[in-house]
Amino acid sequence: MIKRAIAITLVSVGLLAVTGCNTIEGVGKDVSSAGRTVADTAK
Repeated sequence: MIKRAIAITLVSVGLLAVTGCNTIEGVGKDVSSAGRTVADTAK
């Protein structure tokens, strides 16, 4: 029973870590796109 709880916890933490990385990457792309738009508008 304890081994199963530990396994579930580890899988959950792993999934959250992967999801967090994807979210941060997406935010970075959005900020980069906004920066390009502002730079193009300023020209």
